Amino acid sequence: MTDGTTAPLSVRRIWPRLGQGGVLMAVLVLVVGVAVSIGAVAVPLSSVGLVVLDRLLPGLVAHDVGAGHASIIWQIRLPRVILAGLVGAGLGLVGAALQAVTRNPLADPHLLGISSGAAFGAIAALLHLGMFLGALTVPLVAFGGALMATAMVLGVAHLAGARSAERLVLTGVAVSFVVMACANILIFLGDPRATHTVVFWMLGGLGMAQWSHLLWPMAVLLPCGLWLWAQADRLNAMSLGDETASSLGLNVGRFRLTVFVMAALITGVMVAFSGLIGFVGLMMPHLVRMVCGGDNGRVLPASAFAGAIFLICADALARVALAPEDIPIGVVTGLAGGIFFIWIMSRQSGSR
Repeated sequence: MTDGTTAPLSVRRIWPRLGQGGVLMAVLVLVVGVAVSIGAVAVPLSSVGLVVLDRLLPGLVAHDVGAGHASIIWQIRLPRVILAGLVGAGLGLVGAALQAVTRNPLADPHLLGISSGAAFGAIAALLHLGMFLGALTVPLVAFGGALMATAMVLGVAHLAGARSAERLVLTGVAVSFVVMACANILIFLGDPRATHTVVFWMLGGLGMAQWSHLLWPMAVLLPCGLWLWAQADRLNAMSLGDETASSLGLNVGRFRLTVFVMAALITGVMVAFSGLIGFVGLMMPHLVRMVCGGDNGRVLPASAFAGAIFLICADALARVALAPEDIPIGVVTGLAGGIFFIWIMSRQSGSR
């Protein structure tokens, strides 16, 4: 990169990434099939494939899967598994981008206040505003909350002179606490008979997934994810420091703001349909960098795939651990995140 613009990826760089993507896609498809097949009512993996083929290409294959099993596969489990994949991919992608643009390995949507802002918006819509825009109300208000929290982080950082990436993260943590305090006030002031719905947002859950819900996360994740991937070279430059990025012709402040807005958009929509799910955006980029190195051209898509695979597995565990009851998925990811950081700390201390 010589003029601050994103250089097109060469064929030599594209092919390895396509190979990596092919492997990850195969693993993702396998994980989706297995996750759909397990649950309180076990369904053979072959039945999952037959039902999906029959729904996508009617009349292509004949099958003897019962109507009950077919309904469980297509109407209940598959939308939930796909939503888990979309949310995991979005959080993993956002975590990788934020860690690059802030040069902080602890940066993720939760620590920077974006998730808290999205949850604030969703809670306000559910308990106080009402569904005044129909099905779009919660996603749009959640995005507004995420954008508000992002603006607060940037505004406080500007007023406090916190221009470094490290202090920007600390500002995000402080704003996150303030926004969550405001969200708790909304819960306290809301109708006690309706506040049980807020548990969904505070602990995370995918049990309300429907086919109609999948359009919005997909419509946001695809264009925003492709845009972030196209900025891989700029993110690599940001990882080297603001001065280095500026010397390469990059407008650091404007680019960081744009990435934050994209992160707020993705996070707001994901939180609107899944609630608060922590640690995905924090863990996945770390694990991916251990395998793929630091090039964001590889880290960003691999983090998306890894996040999707991880959250699908976490949701499957949440469904079967105490079947027929569902454990909130945020509990599973929180437990995994805690164990992950204990492992990281022991690994680092062992290498000294």
